[in-house]
Amino acid sequence: MCPLGYKQLLFHSSHKKAQKTQNCIQLSLSLLCFFVANNILPGMEQELNFRIILEAPPAGVDFGLQKGGGNDYEVVQKQRSKIGDLIFEFSARVKEGKDGEPVLLGPFTHGPPHERFAYLDIGTCAGQTDTPWSRRLKIPFRGITWDLVKKASRGANLLETRVPGTAKDGSPTCATVKPFAGWKVAK
Repeated sequence: MCPLGYKQLLFHSSHKKAQKTQNCIQLSLSLLCFFVANNILPGMEQELNFRIILEAPPAGVDFGLQKGGGNDYEVVQKQRSKIGDLIFEFSARVKEGKDGEPVLLGPFTHGPPHERFAYLDIGTCAGQTDTPWSRRLKIPFRGITWDLVKKASRGANLLETRVPGTAKDGSPTCATVKPFAGWKVAK
């Protein structure tokens, strides 16, 4: 026999359920606040900003960032190299892939989900007519982890990489960047 009466037992039981429900709601709200404060929203897309610094490309060549793919693309941020570096900035969305890893999306991302890259179009590929160069440079998005996404999502941060603009023979660098230094968080 229970030391509590029937009515007391019902009240005690429903009170415990209410307390568990309240604790569960408080925990859920705390987790949601943590995710929002740290810009971690599982299953939701986030926007990231990127900067590619093309180091010392050969002078007199046009370079541009490819937006879109196939026959339906445009070259944006077209710049003719002079002396020094060229800078390209853009944004992409990131979401959780099937394996839990970050996957980048948007008009500046190309390739299969876990082998995405950005294209810099060079010479005639960038719309230049007075050049012998007709190339593209692939900048891989490999090495972008959730930790980097979290850090790059705070404040005015972005992900930045530096890639060589001139090949060993003095021509514009093309194909996939090798070796690739990776992405780092920058302001």
